[in-house]
Amino acid sequence: METAIKHIRTRVFKVSQAEFAALIGRTQPTVSRWEQGVALSLTDMKAIRDAAKAKRVRFADKLFFETPKERA
Repeated sequence: METAIKHIRTRVFKVSQAEFAALIGRTQPTVSRWEQGVALSLTDMKAIRDAAKAKRVRFADKLFFETPKERA
């Protein structure tokens, strides 16, 4: 099952873990931990939101809290 943060990285930003980490000023191992279930801080969420705005990526905060639907 895909986590919300993995969905954000792969479907919204469409980048690798390393690229995502660079965009938001974090490390690739941190992104990996998030995708394994470690919770993001509010500061991390703000960094992701700011990166989306800077890259002109369509983004909504609700994505942090929704479980992505399974693809058929």
